[in-house]
Amino acid sequence: MLNDNERQEFLNKLKDIASADRVRTDEPMTQHTTFRIGGPADFFFVPASTGEVAAALALAAKFGVPVTVLGNGSNVLVLDKGIRGLVIKFDEHMGYIRHTGAHIYAGAGASLGDVSRYAACQGLTGMEFAVGIPGSVGGAVFMNAGAYDGEMGQVVCAVIAVCPDGTLKRFTNADIDFGYRHSVFQENKCVICEVELALKVGSTAEISRKMDEYTNRREAKQPVEMPSAGSTFKRPPGYYAGTLIEQTGLKGLRIGGAQVSDKHAGFIINAGGATAQDVLALIREVQRRVHEKFNVQLQPEVRIIGEE
Repeated sequence: MLNDNERQEFLNKLKDIASADRVRTDEPMTQHTTFRIGGPADFFFVPASTGEVAAALALAAKFGVPVTVLGNGSNVLVLDKGIRGLVIKFDEHMGYIRHTGAHIYAGAGASLGDVSRYAACQGLTGMEFAVGIPGSVGGAVFMNAGAYDGEMGQVVCAVIAVCPDGTLKRFTNADIDFGYRHSVFQENKCVICEVELALKVGSTAEISRKMDEYTNRREAKQPVEMPSAGSTFKRPPGYYAGTLIEQTGLKGLRIGGAQVSDKHAGFIINAGGATAQDVLALIREVQRRVHEKFNVQLQPEVRIIGEE
């Protein structure tokens, strides 16, 4: 923990790295997660370049301040007391998208949906699966996000990341150790800054058809109109989490403001005023009842971060 003088010094040095409007203290995480849940972050920083990321990481290391990285906040549950230390939040300030041939280069803060639509406009295929995933490119690589038989590990060519010692490193696909909702970045603490995607030239009409189909399926079957963190549980081997939860009769189950969606049982939604404790209690109850009925232990897919 920093004392008051150290806290002020750290804040002043953080403001030397970025413009004042991109550095905040006690920032409520309700504004930065799709769940609309979470207490405040001690320090909050929005980078506009890889150099700023490196400088912020070096500063945090010097002061012994822990670092949490957020993209769109779409796969996280921030606990009610918030996040101690520094939150680095990627958004449109590092949301550029460009291409050379069939390769797309995107800043970590670029919206996954925007990248998918950009690819479609260039007649490039491979990113159709991602059109409705409400995350950033960096977060999607971190979690190896996927849908409709596609996942990031299939299209990522390379990643530029800043490592904890402040050095810049290029990771190839083989370096990233993609697995089901897994990448090496979950262990190595390197911060994804830019993603290179290797796509293929395709039929614009077929790309658009697929994207429309996936969008319609998602909107029809998932509670996209409600605050949530996306799919709550990982897919257990041989099963689908949502099916198990529905067959256990848990659709609509509510604890406080947290509710198992009536539309898709694999989603826990913020039905109004939910706290992180409400969500955690509901997760535990769903796990307990599904295990009791099917002897299957559901594991959360949502990342739980912060202080209870």
